[in-house]
Amino acid sequence: MKEGGRDGTLIVVDRALQRAVRATGIAPTLQKALDDWAAVSPRLVELAGQLAQGKAPGAFAVDTKALAAPLPRAFQWADGSAYVVHVELVRKARGVEMPPSFWTDPLMYQGGSDSFIGPNDDIEAGDEAWGIDFEGEIGVIVDDVPMGVSAEAARRHIKLVTILNDVSLRNLIVTELTKGFGFFHGKPATAFAPVVVTPDELGAAWDGAKLNLPLISTLNGKEFGHPNAATDLTFDFGQLIAHAARTRHLEAGTVVGSGTVANRDAGVGCSCIAERRVRETIEGGKPVTSFMAFGDRIRIEILDRAGQSIFGAIDQKVVRYTPPG
Repeated sequence: MKEGGRDGTLIVVDRALQRAVRATGIAPTLQKALDDWAAVSPRLVELAGQLAQGKAPGAFAVDTKALAAPLPRAFQWADGSAYVVHVELVRKARGVEMPPSFWTDPLMYQGGSDSFIGPNDDIEAGDEAWGIDFEGEIGVIVDDVPMGVSAEAARRHIKLVTILNDVSLRNLIVTELTKGFGFFHGKPATAFAPVVVTPDELGAAWDGAKLNLPLISTLNGKEFGHPNAATDLTFDFGQLIAHAARTRHLEAGTVVGSGTVANRDAGVGCSCIAERRVRETIEGGKPVTSFMAFGDRIRIEILDRAGQSIFGAIDQKVVRYTPPG
């Protein structure tokens, strides 16, 4: 919750995402819980049981507008590009050949993690000409990961799963990449779903390293895409975590992203505008779909087989940001 300081106040939420209870008696923040996960998580499970039975003192109705990102700031944010089909399409539209190594060695960049934003927080941008885009992704949060961990062993370090909107400013990215030194201005604050869940909550949809469910993106009330997060996945989270830990230890609370969820089948739509524009260019010679404008609204969500929202929805509006005078 947006209370208690910059790192917020940890709450436990029921499966219906309707009722919650503060977990401050166990851990004041999610980062504190992750710092000692083995000892803290059983107590959080116990509190969740009390909440489910209507026996949790101080329980209250959930208001997602009062929620920050589950980790309002993190020690590290490493975003991969696990759906290489997405990269392949982008490079094809530009007429650039893709190196074969992209299929065997994951792409990854280190994003800004000093300030993540909540599920209903506005996407602030100074100019529509920046090329404002959303990117629907899956994300995991790990405990302490040792350097050099294998992909198989890395799976055991995944403690929480969620979805996110890795906002991109496409027209700024183009100029940054020409410098050959990575992203900075093109990657503003990332937004996260209201809740993170332990992998066991995902049941058969989770195999230990990937989530087998569609990611639904809705732009201005119209579905934009519903690609399945397990289809056409080149690198699973075990491989992404092992890649991130190749030359360093990963501290508890590190967030690892999948990159834009993408399927080869164009019929399922896209999880970002850039990919649709690329497909339009390949098929018709030029892009037709515009990037987001001020006032546009993006919603990103995953439903379980019964139609229940698992993580809650990311639901954001794009607004003009005016710098201080």
